[in-house]
Amino acid sequence: MMVPSEEHQLVPKEIESAAEEPRVLCIVHDITSAKTVNERLTLNLPASTTVSKLYEDVAHNTGYVNGTFCLGWANTGDQTPLAQASEMSLVLSGFEAGKRNFLQLTDKDGEQPQIASDESGTADSSGLDSSQDRFIGPLPRDGTVGCSSDYSSPSYSYSSILNKSDTGYVGLVNQAMTCYLNSLLQTLFMTPEFRNALYNWEFEDSEDDPVNSIPYQLQRLFVLLQTSKKRAIETTDVTRSFGWDSSEAWQQHDVQELCRVMFDALEQKWKQTEQADLINQLYQGKLKDYVRCLECGYESWRIDTYLDIPLVIRPFGASQVFGSVEEALQAFIQPETLDGPNQYFCERCKKKCDARKGLRFLHFPYLLTLQLKRFDFDYTTMHRIKLNDRMTFPEELDMSPFIDVEDEKSPQTESCTDSGAENEGSCHSDQMSNDFSTDDAVDEGICLDNTSSAERALKPKSSLTFELFSVMVHSGSAAGGHYYACIKSFSDSQWYSFNDQHVSKITQDDIRKTYGGSSGSRGYYSSAFASSTNAYMLMYRLKDPSRNAKFLEVEDFPEHIKRLMQREKESEEQEKRQREIERNTCKIKLFGMHPVKMMMVENKLEVHKDKTLREATEMAYKLMDLDGLVPLDCCRLVKYDEFHEYLERSYEGEEDMPMGLLLGGVKSSYMFDLLLEIRRPDQVFQPYKPGEVMVKVHVVDLKSESIAAPVSVRAYLNQTIIEFKQLIAQATGLCAETMRVILERCYNDLRLLSVPNKTLKAEGFFRSNKVFVESSDSTDHQAVFTDSVLWKLLDRHGNTIRLFVSLPEQSPGSLANRTSCPKASADSEDSLDGAKGSRKSVEAILEESTEKLKNLSLQQQQQQQSSSTSDSQKSSEHSDFELIESPAQEPDAASQPSQTENCTRTASDTENQFPSEERSDSDVNNDRSTSSVDSDILSSSHSSDTLCNADSGPLPLANGLDSHSITSSRRSKAHEGKKETWDTAEEDSGTDSEYDENGKSKADAQYLYFKTEPYSQEDGSGEGQKCLLVHVDKRITLAAFKQNLEPFVGVPSTQFKVFRVYANNQEFESVRLNETLTSFSDDNKITIRLGRALKKGEYRVKVYQLLVNDPEPCKFLLDTVFAKGMTVRQSKEELLPQLKDQCKLDLSIDRFRLRKKTWKNPGTVFLDYHIYEEDINISSNWEVFLEVLEEPERMKSMSQLAVLTRRWCPAQMKLEAFREVVLESSSVEELKEKLSELSGIPLENLEFAKGRGTFPCDISLLEIHQDLDWNPKVSTLNVWPLYICDDGAVIFYRDSTEELIELSEEERNELMKKESSRLLKTGHRISYSPRKEKALKIYLDGGPTKDPGQD
Repeated sequence: MMVPSEEHQLVPKEIESAAEEPRVLCIVHDITSAKTVNERLTLNLPASTTVSKLYEDVAHNTGYVNGTFCLGWANTGDQTPLAQASEMSLVLSGFEAGKRNFLQLTDKDGEQPQIASDESGTADSSGLDSSQDRFIGPLPRDGTVGCSSDYSSPSYSYSSILNKSDTGYVGLVNQAMTCYLNSLLQTLFMTPEFRNALYNWEFEDSEDDPVNSIPYQLQRLFVLLQTSKKRAIETTDVTRSFGWDSSEAWQQHDVQELCRVMFDALEQKWKQTEQADLINQLYQGKLKDYVRCLECGYESWRIDTYLDIPLVIRPFGASQVFGSVEEALQAFIQPETLDGPNQYFCERCKKKCDARKGLRFLHFPYLLTLQLKRFDFDYTTMHRIKLNDRMTFPEELDMSPFIDVEDEKSPQTESCTDSGAENEGSCHSDQMSNDFSTDDAVDEGICLDNTSSAERALKPKSSLTFELFSVMVHSGSAAGGHYYACIKSFSDSQWYSFNDQHVSKITQDDIRKTYGGSSGSRGYYSSAFASSTNAYMLMYRLKDPSRNAKFLEVEDFPEHIKRLMQREKESEEQEKRQREIERNTCKIKLFGMHPVKMMMVENKLEVHKDKTLREATEMAYKLMDLDGLVPLDCCRLVKYDEFHEYLERSYEGEEDMPMGLLLGGVKSSYMFDLLLEIRRPDQVFQPYKPGEVMVKVHVVDLKSESIAAPVSVRAYLNQTIIEFKQLIAQATGLCAETMRVILERCYNDLRLLSVPNKTLKAEGFFRSNKVFVESSDSTDHQAVFTDSVLWKLLDRHGNTIRLFVSLPEQSPGSLANRTSCPKASADSEDSLDGAKGSRKSVEAILEESTEKLKNLSLQQQQQQQSSSTSDSQKSSEHSDFELIESPAQEPDAASQPSQTENCTRTASDTENQFPSEERSDSDVNNDRSTSSVDSDILSSSHSSDTLCNADSGPLPLANGLDSHSITSSRRSKAHEGKKETWDTAEEDSGTDSEYDENGKSKADAQYLYFKTEPYSQEDGSGEGQKCLLVHVDKRITLAAFKQNLEPFVGVPSTQFKVFRVYANNQEFESVRLNETLTSFSDDNKITIRLGRALKKGEYRVKVYQLLVNDPEPCKFLLDTVFAKGMTVRQSKEELLPQLKDQCKLDLSIDRFRLRKKTWKNPGTVFLDYHIYEEDINISSNWEVFLEVLEEPERMKSMSQLAVLTRRWCPAQMKLEAFREVVLESSSVEELKEKLSELSGIPLENLEFAKGRGTFPCDISLLEIHQDLDWNPKVSTLNVWPLYICDDGAVIFYRDSTEELIELSEEERNELMKKESSRLLKTGHRISYSPRKEKALKIYLDGGPTKDPGQD
């Protein structure tokens, strides 16, 4: 975590003189390995620094050997590195002072930078914290650049960041927000008595799992901190022993809180060992909490234990702050007088007397911990704040003035027991009343039961001088910040800054800068402009030569620690060797076409840089699992661009070249890939030379209207079109003279290459290209390209998409009411007679119709002169032109009368005459209308009424099982150029009709490609879902698409709906019939459901029942359809049979109403004579409430107002049921009269209030009497603060003379629980709650137990 810059930051003296000089901020991005690619090294250097010195500084701070790397400008096209030996200043070399200068650290001569020797402490990149940038040099204020007056903390100071070889200490990596943990761990490590005691403890394998053992993991960490050669080490093993998961790393906690909880956990783990009382011996003190009568001198007291002393910086309500630790300690023991109403009842005087209450220290611990209470609560703003006021603390602290010189038990005192177990760490004074958690549900304290241990009170004459050795500093605000520790080594008395992974030397002056605040007056607002980097927790050690210990040296380690050290050393060596291998391993993507799977397979090839190409090819061969499938000598590695599908070059004659040289060195990422190319034994590998371009050539056959799989051809950009055609002719065998070459530059952008001498580069060829070629003696090449058959075929190919269509599982309905067309042939007539009354699935119908349609197709082929369609060739490439066909062409179709076209219009008109018969039922339990039509099944020739073709007479229509094409070519030349009126949707309509104003099907007016083939999808039951694989021109309208699907669904397009399936199987209905399928893409899924489709001016409506007195007042009933111009009464009449059939609601038309629904709120009551879209605004997917009436409708006019009223009975603590009141006006007087008449409450005693929130305006019974705005001073309801202008408002009312019942505490608590549970279930009361801080926990059993009921 980065320390924000402050006014009082720590500055090494050796760089203070450079503060006035302009500075250059250099941000260096190391892209030489995957581990450093996300890191930034930041240096803030004087502008006079030379480039060679910049190289030295970068080498020094990255741990690289100078001269083994290059520095170059980032984000520019200039790849030239900066001259390493240059003695020019940074400014003269192009650097800008006061701005950020971005550099890249790159390989030199294809070799990764060499790591400096391990003694430098910089060799391990794992010591870097990837969650933050490394910052070297003074930090700018507020994130700006070029400030010279503010400097960073010592950990980020340019001259102060020393390697381990200089400081001798190892840092700790910040996992994310674990700086508070790192500060405490370093302090404990630098405490000789704690470290030595931890080393003396031996872990027993049989007792515990080492992963979950906190003392063992701390022991390992301390051994690594003392012996590791790394710059910094991880703390993940320690936090894992705490039972923390990765989310805990993102929770920042208080370091003092962590100290107490960790000590408690250690005590629990050390039970029954020599270290069982270690925490108490080192850190626990005792104090007396007393009350003394001022009249008789009688004293009542108890003894408490403590692990730290919290010192107040600013007393509550005071404007002045304590300026020093000594002042705060004196205030801590200062007694207060209990007088007046606060008098103390004296047991001896038997009356209330004035008394003194206070605290006395009885014993100070060997290691004294002082917490400076910098975090407080501002009752003005109701926010937590941090007090940044100045508080000094001495290097040596004399505690003798604060010890209790009296005997602990005098003759005049009352004997009390030690209550340390009850109030550990919680001193009972007013200053500390709010320091500790009172949440019974969360135990964050430390439970020490030490009543059996003898009291170790220091005698007054003994030395009580403590020396400061650790200052834990907090930088930031009450909302969050950063911790680091300033610690004095007892070995050499030198102060060091331990700031996560950075350890640096500091001076006593730097310690004084952590006092905080300013040296001026200490007023209430003095901290507003003070430094936010200040001391938060202090640790002192008693100066006692007999007890002061020294650190154990390595040679003095216990045997089990020596074994542990050896294991860690071996592990570190193994890690180093693995890093060396990783550093010299090239990792690159490997692609290859698998000969059996026939698909492109992707792998990751990891090969040492010294391995040869031949060895790498063998590794790739095994990686692709080709052993036994193809011989090894039939494989080779080539340079490949996967994005452009471009073979860049092959490596002939370089089989013994090291991969490091071939790939340009070991890099974190490569701008190219490798392809394992496979040849047949009878083939010879083609050499690929740099500079060639790759062209995929698709051969187009106009006769079969097919597009073949691509043939790869390599060409040069300087070749002419004539030379390129010769090249294609050699590869395809086509004639170059009649060849047409079309380049697809981008999606559906076709360019005819017609200038013979123009080069490929001039035509826009790139690395990888796609062309279509056609060579025939047809006259099509004489036509203008955009009018040619070739262009139309390619245009269709570019716009065709593949869709997966799931058909309804239930049998289709009957066409008994549909008008059939005149028989087109004898076969269709026979099929009509042979299939009636039989119940068959759609699949059976399609299978049965296949042969008949084949015969029909043969007859037409004999009669017509046009060529028949044929199946396209299936491409091995996954392109969208597979299996594409076009309809038969008939040049003179316009002169032929079209009897079947008229038949189609007749059928459509007939369907329009029976709208009610076509409406299907809806599923009660589904918001989507997934109705089934239970009637006679359609015969196999049901599609005869859709086989009409204006151009060519009856067009054969197949189901796709034999891969025939279904087309909708119904556009005659008489219709060309005519503007259809249906192209524009009606502005106020929620959907579009499938028919124009004359009743003609819209799909009849446009030809676009449509073709199907069978497809099976297994469902959970093992049965195949009936599906179609549809190839369709995405410019087709939804209306035309539905009509083309009619033969497969088995019902008219008006009788089924189209649902688009999105991620997570979410389905949304497509209703705008005029819109095309351009929003769809390849392999999208579509579900067809039977049910009433919408026509022009119709809207799908969801009907919900309003149950005002039910716990859930909104209940879904059914889906239905309302139409523009329909009255409310007509819609109610149509609803009656649906309600009876689907919802078992047998209602009369006068005993229910429809009303507006706005989310869950009931609104305007719709009157029977209201007309949709005239009186009532209606839209697509509209929602409406249905309310059952107990009496005939009382709402007759729009001037009336219906409100929902509810009586509050405070004497019984209950709310009565809702009752509707119909008002003739918005008068408050009328409302009160109606309520008085309804309830019997006298008019003068009646009070009312408007409900808050969403219906039913739930509110706690404990709050309703006081919280609502009762009896507002208004005369009408439609003004502030009521604003009741519409039906459905909630009104509470009460009798003002009725008093609120008095509840006992138990009754109130019980009611509170019931109300909380009720409101939680209904979800109507939603209040904002900020993110709750997560309690700090250390788990002794390996981790928290998760409730199985939780998600």
